[in-house]
Formats: sequence, structure tokens, C-alpha cells
Amino acid sequence: MNYRKDKYGNELSILGFGCMRFQTKFGKIDMEKAERQIMAAIDGGVNYFDTAYIYPGSEAAIGEIFEKNAVRDKIYIATKLPHYLIKSRDELDKLFDEELRRLRTDHIDYYLMHMLTDTATWARLRKLGVEEWIAEKKASGAIGQIGFSYHGNSDMFCELIDAYDWDFCMIQYNYMDENSQAGRRGLRYANSKGLPVMIMEPLRGGRLVTRLPDKAKRIFSEYKIKHSPAQWAFRWLWNQPEVTVVLSGMNTDEMVSDNVGTASDVQIGELGEEEETMLRNVVCAINEKMKVGCTGCGYCMPCPKNVDIPGTFAAYNRYYVDSRFEGLKDYAMCTALRKNSTAASNCFDCGKCEKHCPQNIEIRKKLKEARRDLEGPLYKIVAKLAKWLVRF
Repeated sequence: MNYRKDKYGNELSILGFGCMRFQTKFGKIDMEKAERQIMAAIDGGVNYFDTAYIYPGSEAAIGEIFEKNAVRDKIYIATKLPHYLIKSRDELDKLFDEELRRLRTDHIDYYLMHMLTDTATWARLRKLGVEEWIAEKKASGAIGQIGFSYHGNSDMFCELIDAYDWDFCMIQYNYMDENSQAGRRGLRYANSKGLPVMIMEPLRGGRLVTRLPDKAKRIFSEYKIKHSPAQWAFRWLWNQPEVTVVLSGMNTDEMVSDNVGTASDVQIGELGEEEETMLRNVVCAINEKMKVGCTGCGYCMPCPKNVDIPGTFAAYNRYYVDSRFEGLKDYAMCTALRKNSTAASNCFDCGKCEKHCPQNIEIRKKLKEARRDLEGPLYKIVAKLAKWLVRF
């Protein structure tokens, strides 16, 4: 296993175990399989385990497994504060103590603000006294290091990096999201500030393995160096020295074995320009069915009429790249299941968004196209039901 150091010199396995996707049995985590896979990972050198308060059953499951096998002193636990559930200082202690009980430990090595969205959210937490609370927990040893996880554009990510003296951070990053989400720019900015960067969604929820188009599969199979799609995705990440830990939601013995093997022989700089070009060709092959070349940067936002432009385009692309069902589901989630609708039909052609789009997308035209495909009779029924539920 290869290791990279955190801000304070601790050696972390470059492969982290993401504890959100354990196999289930009768609606509960299959503890026999989870224990076997966790212990195989530890035997293979993995020492970083990531969970969260809201992952169903996860904290309690890994706490039980670590205690049963007496491995707490061999591993690092990362879990997350659901700040969106916090309304008072007392609730900080209540939720944190519950996490300690679930995990059967007296300290959390790496503690994250879960899905920190923007500086306004951080300002709200500061008013509740979160900075003083963190200082107290770190002084007592209950928290080792403090960080945050993030989904969003690189500008806001960089603002959050500068908003507090963080110890580490976590971003979504893979060869498809090189220039979206926090992206390579955010990765390098965090690294320039001395922060370790943990990576989530290295395979984009499995899409970069199980849902590759045939053309992309051929590019991989015909390349002179033979790796599986998953191995290429991991190697692309570990090729970058700014990446500290890559999380993998491993839930089969084969995944653990394969990922541990890759993490044990990969080297920084092993991918040259030829490999980078090959992967760019894979990205192009994946994107051929995309309807909008939106990177999700968010420069077009906010919309005066509250249209979720990046969310609409992401769902619209998924409608054609993955499946109509997945696209419609994503669109309903990002537009209808909210207090105030963020649907494409809210657009009134002001054009403000197009002045800020770095991709020069004809946003108004594409929103009309997305509306035509996504806002059919089924969507309207879902939207009405969602409106009633939210009001209720």
C-alpha cells in the first residue's frame, strides 16, 4: 500500500474505505460481508475509513467491527457533522456524542462539516459557536483534525478554504469532473494552502465503470497498456501529488482486492501525455450523447427566476447519456422537490445567465429544449404532488 502524509505528518493510505455502500440483507447492512471486506482492506494496508451520521447504519456497523477486531489503534476514522440539522450549540454536542457512541470510540480522527455549501452557511454555524466548539473538542482530543466536504463550483470552494483554518477537505473529483465541481483548480488551491485533499466519487457513482458507452470501452481495450476502467480512473487520480486519499465505496471482496492491488503499485507521474490524451478521448466518447456542454461551474447563477440551470442541464444530459428514468428522477429532485420551484419553465428569457457562461452556451435555447423533454405530464403530476407535500 502506498501512503501520503496529512498536514501533521500522519501517513494515510492513498486508498480510503468509503462506508456508505455496504451490501444489505433484509434491509440491514450485511455485517458478515462488511466485516470480511473491512478486515481484508486493513490487512491490505488501508487505514482511512470514511462514514457519516446520515449513512444508514454505517457508523454503528463499523464501530462494532472495529471493536470486535481490536483495530481502533490501527486505523483512522472520518465522519461528518450534519450541520443542516443543527439549530443550537447544544445540538452540536448531542449529535457528536451520538456519533461517538455509534462508533464505540472516544475520539474522531478526521471530522468534517458535511456538504458545506457556501460561506453563508459557515457564517450561520459560526454564529452558533461552532468555532469555539471545534477548539474545545480538539483541545480535549475528541476531534483530531477538522475539515469539510463540498459539492459545488471552484470559486465558492476556494472561498471556503480561506474562511477558516481547516486541516483537510473533501471534494468530488474524477477525470470527468476535472473542470467541474471544485475541479483541478480547487484541488491545487487547497494543496497550495497545505491542505490534504480527500477524493469522493472517483468513479462517478460507478458510471465510469458500469455505464461506459461502447466507444469508451473500445478506447480502453485497444490501448497498449492494459488496465480496467476502474484502475484507469484511480490511477489518473493518484498520478496527481495533490491528491491525498481516494475513497472507494467497496462492497465486494473483488473490489477490495483489486483496489488494494492498484493502490499498492501506482506511482506519481506514471501517466504521461499519451495516457492523458487517451483519457480525454474517453471523456469525449462519454460526452457524445450529451445535449449541453455544461461543466456545472455555476457562473450562470443565481437566476432571477430561481431556475437551477446547472441542475437542469445535468439532468438533461443524464436523460440522454444514461436513461430517461434517471434523467427525469434527477430533474424532479433538483426542481420539484424544493420549497420554491427551480424548473426550466420559470425562465423568462432575460439572458443574464448567458453573459457569464464561460462555455458560451445558448442557455435560454437549451433550457427550452430541456423543458420540452423533461417537463412532460409525469413531471407535472410529480411537481403538483411535491408542492402539496412540501406545504403539508
